[in-house]
Amino acid sequence: MSTSHAEHLELRPPRVEEVSAGIFAYIQPDGSWFLNNTGFLVGRRGVVSIDTTSTERRTRAYLEAIARVTSQPVRTLVNTHHHGDRTHGNCLLPAATIIGHPRCREEILATPLPPPAGLWTHVDWGELHPEPPFVTFEDRLSVWVDDLRVELHAAPTPAHTTNDVVAWIPDRSVLFTGDLLFVGGTPFVPMGSVQGSLRALEWLRSFGAQTLVPGHGPVSTPAAIDPVESYLHFVQDTAARGKAAGLSPLELARQTDLGPFANLTDPERIVGNLHRAYAELDGAEPGAAINTPAALLDMVAYNGGQPLRCLA
Repeated sequence: MSTSHAEHLELRPPRVEEVSAGIFAYIQPDGSWFLNNTGFLVGRRGVVSIDTTSTERRTRAYLEAIARVTSQPVRTLVNTHHHGDRTHGNCLLPAATIIGHPRCREEILATPLPPPAGLWTHVDWGELHPEPPFVTFEDRLSVWVDDLRVELHAAPTPAHTTNDVVAWIPDRSVLFTGDLLFVGGTPFVPMGSVQGSLRALEWLRSFGAQTLVPGHGPVSTPAAIDPVESYLHFVQDTAARGKAAGLSPLELARQTDLGPFANLTDPERIVGNLHRAYAELDGAEPGAAINTPAALLDMVAYNGGQPLRCLA
C-alpha cells in the first residue's frame, strides 16, 4: 500500500512561528508519524537548530525556511532524541556541531536508515545517512546565542526514549519539549516508559515555562501537559485490567474504547504503549529493552494489517 500524492496535498504546509524575538518554531502539520516540529534561534553569527526532520525533502524545506529568516549559517544542531523524525536530516548540516545525549548517539548508530519497509506507508526518505551527535552530555549543557543562554537538560528518567533532551530558554520562558509532549497526537512510549513519562511531565511543569513548543502539534501553554498525563494514566489503568484478564496487548487494544482519546492522531499507538505498560507491570525498569519490533507489528495488525499512515 502506498500513500497517494493527494493525501500529501491534504496537509497544510509547514509554518514558521516567532515565539519570542529571534526564537522560531517550525510546525509541520498534521503532526502524525514522522511529521515533527523543529525550531531555531537566530544570532548575529549563526543559528542554533533544535532537531531536523525525517526526510531529505522536508529537511531541505526546513533549511530554506531558516534561510528566509536569516542569512546566518546553522552552526549548532541539538537532537532532542534519536528518532528519525529528529535526526534523519542531520547529515544535511555538515558544518554544524551536533549535540545530544550519549544514548542518542548510540541509538542512531544502531538504528537502520531507512526504517524497515512494511511498517509505514511508502515514504521517499531521500539520500540520507546516519549522522549522530559528536558532542554529548549526560545531564545539562548551555549553548549560547549571542548573550542568550539556551539550557539543554536531559530528562531525569527514560520517558519517550532513553535519551530525551529539552531546550529551555529561561530569559524568554520558552521550552522546546521534544517528544515528551504531544499536542493533538497520541503519545508514544514503547522505547521509554509510561511511568517515566508521567514523571517527565511533572519535570516539564517544574520549568515554569509560559510557551511550550511540543514535539508534535501546535505551540502551546503548560495546560497542554494535562491531556497527555490523562492519556498515560488511561494506558496504565487499561493495562492493569487487561493483564489481570490474561489478554495480550493486541487483544486488549482491540477491546478498548479509547473514549476521549479516540480523535488523537495515530490511535494505533495504544498497542505499543500497552506493550510497555505490561513490561512495567512485570517489573521492568524505565527504558528496559522490550520486543519493540513485535509491538510495531502489533500496531500494524491493529490497523487492519495495513501499514501505518505516514505522510512524511
